[in-house]
This record gives sequence, structure tokens and C-alpha cells, in this order.
Amino acid sequence: MSDMFRNARRVLSRLKPVRVPDNPARAFRDLWPGDAQRGARILRGELEVAGTARPLGGWDASRGPVRWRAALHGYTWLRDLRMLGTDAARVAARDLAEDWLARGAREALAEAPEVAGARVCAWLGHWDFFAETAEDGFRRALMQRLALDGRNLAAALPEEAAHRGALLALKGVVAASIALEEEGWLLRALRFLPGELERQFHPDGGHVERSPAVQFLALQDLIEIRNMLTGCSIAVPPQLTAALERAGQALRLFRHGDGTLALFNATREEPPATVDVVLAQGQARGRAPMLLEETGFHRLASGRTLVIADCGGPPPPRPADPATGLPRGADRLAHAGTLSFEMSVGRDKLIVNCGAVPAGDPAWRDAMRSTAAHSTLTLADTNSAELREEGLNRRPERVEIERQEASGAQWLEASHDGYRRTHGVVHRRRLYLSESGDDLRGEDMLEPFPGAGVASVVRFHLHPSVTATLQEEEGGVLMRLPGGQGWRLRARGARVALEDSVSMSSAEMRRAQQVVLTAESESESIQWATTRVPAHPA
Repeated sequence: MSDMFRNARRVLSRLKPVRVPDNPARAFRDLWPGDAQRGARILRGELEVAGTARPLGGWDASRGPVRWRAALHGYTWLRDLRMLGTDAARVAARDLAEDWLARGAREALAEAPEVAGARVCAWLGHWDFFAETAEDGFRRALMQRLALDGRNLAAALPEEAAHRGALLALKGVVAASIALEEEGWLLRALRFLPGELERQFHPDGGHVERSPAVQFLALQDLIEIRNMLTGCSIAVPPQLTAALERAGQALRLFRHGDGTLALFNATREEPPATVDVVLAQGQARGRAPMLLEETGFHRLASGRTLVIADCGGPPPPRPADPATGLPRGADRLAHAGTLSFEMSVGRDKLIVNCGAVPAGDPAWRDAMRSTAAHSTLTLADTNSAELREEGLNRRPERVEIERQEASGAQWLEASHDGYRRTHGVVHRRRLYLSESGDDLRGEDMLEPFPGAGVASVVRFHLHPSVTATLQEEEGGVLMRLPGGQGWRLRARGARVALEDSVSMSSAEMRRAQQVVLTAESESESIQWATTRVPAHPA
């Protein structure tokens, strides 16, 4: 019997029996907009999770990857049905919940703290939508399960997962304690909240998972906890207020000019309006920071040009939960994309990473996690970190960064040692953005030089809206943004090619292109420049 299980048993023995009311003492209105298209798919018998759609019709492990099933058991999809605003959507929500109570509630994954915490909050946040006017027996069954989940979650605090799942579990305890008027649960949650915030967020406000998508979701969690407390006239701990402020500012660093998030570490494009809602609810004010020093991201901005670069190492690993298969380390969503960057001009994206399918089949998921799916250097077709189901194995252990600015121009010089164990080299990347923003230059090198027998390739994945033409006579690629503005990429020490790519940043896979620079045999570095050229004549 594990120490964690013994502790939970001891805590449960001290918790008084739960009085289960007919309805929540206080229900919470879910704050966040759903997606009507996803809601319509549910009515057709499919659930889409982070771009991966699978048929409904069962709750067991045969239904799909663990992250897809965790979302199914977690019920955040209720907001997609609510967006439809129809009786058919309400009936579908009840039918799925009744089926889950009858068949899915016994699955081990359903009892995982992060899943149960999400479900408690989703049920309470949509109580008026799918439960308030339902039959008495259905409501009683929901309330009994809410009480069971809340008691188990309270007993299991602090959750041992090192990622956002622990924050979800704590949020679920706060919600259940208020809905069931269980003061002991709430006091227990508030006792562990400051330590969990310190564990979840770096001093610069960045989340420990180093994912813009998780930063976005964790900020939602903080807002919901704050609102639940203030709604009951409970003083908000100062640590929560401070974490909210810092996390909101950190999220701004990851936004492009069109309001979407940069595609690092399992991030996909969130609707800009939804990001606006979250930032407004979080009361995040001021300009985006230019760097998150502890989290390891930098932002270069001049004129209308913006560069967002990943200059940090992955979080430390932890083994997966053997009972559920859920990862427990903060590296659970990490990609092998160290030193990759994205570039946008105004509201148009030019250079990006390929995106993610975190709930997809392993082959597709890991293809998007690979180094080759990022705008950075790949050595000998090898990932800079070894991909595992639960996170990363071999990984960059040392990532160094130096930043300088002068007269509006900005330089970054960064390095990582992810290839030291496989090839005995360090990848060093230099970036320079001119004061006008019309010139982005870079250099990629391996130290020590591995010799002519090891192929190194630098990739620049282009946004699907960009059209590109190979200009062999000029030794470069002409790239045009949707508005007609042109940028030309040239290189020295490498062959320039234009190849197919894919974008998995939105609901559907989109075709795209990539500029590929293959190092020449005797070249010790690849130098490249991306400069603005005049738009098409009127």
C-alpha cells in the first residue's frame, strides 16, 4: 500500500459523513464560451478533443487514447452542448450523464483526481442547463456522485501530480465544498492552495508545463477559484491574487498579433475572443512582457514584426500513474522543440510550428511533438529530446540564453545540449531583429562541428495562409502574406528547398509549406536572413 493511499485512508476516516442535499447549495455558472460546432458533433455521436474526434458509445479503455478518454470523463464538453441552446442538446447531456452513471463511473480513469475535479466543476457549472429541471432520481444520482468525488478529492490533497491536474483537483474540492456546504473540505483546500500555486507557477507567472495552452487553462482555473470564493464572501488568499496577476501577464507573451497563441508544447489555436474573455476576467492589464526568465520564453518585437522563441529546458520527468495511465510529470505535453520560434507580421503569421494533436493516436501525436515539426535545427533526423508516452526521456539538460538590445535592435543567443548524449554536440542559435522589424537574421551551428558525415537541417514551417515560391536563381524563397506583403528568405552554408508541411493548429489538418535548409558538407554553420520586400504593385 502506497504512502499516498495510506494518507488518503487516514484523512477519509476523519472526514465526517457527507449530508447529500437534493440540489447544490450554490451552483456556479461556467464562465467560458463553448464551441457550437463541437456541440453539434456530440449530437451526431462524436466527441472532439483538441482536434481529435472519436465516436461516443463507451467509457472503457478501448475507446481511444487516455487524454481523449480523460476529457470524455471530465465533462468540460458540456459547455459545447450548452452553446447550442436547444432541448436536444439538454437531452443529450442528460442521456450521456445517465449512461456514465450506469457504466462509466466505475472506470479507474473516472476517479483520477484531475478528471474528477474537472467533472465536479463542469456539473456544477452547467447545473441549470442539464440537471436543474431533470427528474428527481437523476438529480439525486448526480448529487451522490458529487459528494463521493468531493470527499475523495479532499482526502487526497495534496495531489501528487506535478502538472495542472493537481490544480484541477484542488479546484474541484473548492467547488464541491461550497456546493455541499462542507466547511472542512474548504479549509483543507485553502490550506494547500498557497503551496500548490507556488508549485504550479514560476515567479515570472509562467506555468511549469511551459505550454501556452496550459497557461491559458490554468489561468481559467485561478479565475474560477477566485470567483467561487468571492461569491461566498470568503477572503481571497493574497497568494491567489498575486498568481492571477502574474499568470495573466505571462499569457500575453504568447499572443501573436491576431490574438492567437504561439504553438509550443501541445498548443493549438484558441479563438482570440476566448483569450480576450479570460484575460478580462483575470484582470490582466498592461503590455506583454518581453521575457519569462524562469519559464524560458522570449519575445522580440520591432515595427510590426513579432518573434516568440522557446529558450528553456523541459520540466523534470515523473512516472505515469499505473492505475490510469495518466502522466504525472510536468513534461507530459512537452515537445522536442527547444530553440524553435514563431514569427508574425501585424495580424499575419509567417513562420510557425506545426501544432499538436495531444489527444490523437500516438503516431500522429508524436509526429507533431518531433523536432522536425518545429522551426528549428534537426540533427541526423534525431529529436532533440526522446519522446515518451508520459513525457520525455533524454532531453536538453542545459539551456543557456543571452539577450541584448541596442537602438531598437534585439539579439538572442541561445544553446541547448539535447544532442550531446547522441552526437556529442551543442546546438547554438543566434537571432537578430532589426530596429525597423524588416530584417530577421539567424545563425544555427553545432559545437564542436560534427564533420561532414552528419546531416543537419534547419526548418521554417510556414503558416497555411502563406504562399511561397522557390527562387533558384537568387538562392532563396519568396513568401507572401495574405495581404500581399512579401518576405524573402536566403541562406548561406546550406541548400535551400521548399517542401510540403502540415498545420495541426485548428480543428482540421491544413496543408502548408516549409523552407528547408540542408547544411552543405563543409559548412560549420547555417546563416539565414528573412527580409521584407515590397508588396505586389497596385
